[in-house]
Amino acid sequence: MANIKELDFKSVGVKQTAKKQPDPFADRPIGFKTPMKLGQSSDGIFSMHFTLSDQIRDNLRNLLLTNHGERVGLYDFGANLQELSLELGSNIFDDEALLRINTAVNKYMPFVMLKTLEREIDNLDNENVAKIRLKVHYDVPTAGITNQLIVVSFFVGG
Repeated sequence: MANIKELDFKSVGVKQTAKKQPDPFADRPIGFKTPMKLGQSSDGIFSMHFTLSDQIRDNLRNLLLTNHGERVGLYDFGANLQELSLELGSNIFDDEALLRINTAVNKYMPFVMLKTLEREIDNLDNENVAKIRLKVHYDVPTAGITNQLIVVSFFVGG
């Protein structure tokens, strides 16, 4: 009769030699900063992002501020929020903004986990033009990025 023994990986440690080694690519750029501008010293010709969280924030900002039809080859890229500015001040704006942001992020950045959306309307400078500020709280669990905030603003006249 065979001697069978079942082992559990839960209590296994890590050898000292297997500890995490420094990342040789840590000081290399990940992607372009937008809007594009000339780089400084280690950036190269254009300004670059060197951390994953900065690159994801930049990409998410671009996704939120892009309207359908603005991205060549990807007509439905973006959250298409600008046309909602005409619904400002109604419940339609909040519900539709949540839906559009969630749809765009799920399609183009599914690794981002949206948490909350805050809307702020500022028309102190001019009563005919309002500045809409959206604050999106999000996490990127697969990258260990938590408690992130991005603020996007756009204007509406009325």
